[in-house]
Amino acid sequence: MSYWVRPTTADVGIRAFGLNQNDLVSELTIGMQSILLDGDQDINSLTRKVARWEVSHPGDLDILVIKWLDEVLYRAEVHDEFLLECHPMIKDGIIEAQVSYVCKDDVQLEVEIKAVTSHEFAFKQVGTNEEIYSPWPEVPTFEGPGWYCDVVFDI
Repeated sequence: MSYWVRPTTADVGIRAFGLNQNDLVSELTIGMQSILLDGDQDINSLTRKVARWEVSHPGDLDILVIKWLDEVLYRAEVHDEFLLECHPMIKDGIIEAQVSYVCKDDVQLEVEIKAVTSHEFAFKQVGTNEEIYSPWPEVPTFEGPGWYCDVVFDI
């Protein structure tokens, strides 16, 4: 696990770390999904389907990542596809991912995320020996090289 739920004033947030951009998008996505789940269930026993999901936004990586997270929430809400795993690849303003998902009706949800916000959003590369300090005791300090992301969700 390379993501931690972090405190916010009224909503819920995540700080995630990854070795590269693709790894970070995966950690961020799985972290977001974990917020939704009621903790007392065995999701590994559910029958999974696989697919390829894609979003695009030329020019702005932050907006692209936010669009990806929105797409994951949209697919659960509209198509009943609750993502469990993903292997994303960012290239030329596109995130395409091989995903595994289950029917949303087969999982017990604890909360609902209404929106992914750009408030306090950061998706940044961390240089070798550079440290990203955490103001939250629940979240460790991160030392590069790698990538980190902060995102706040409206619940």
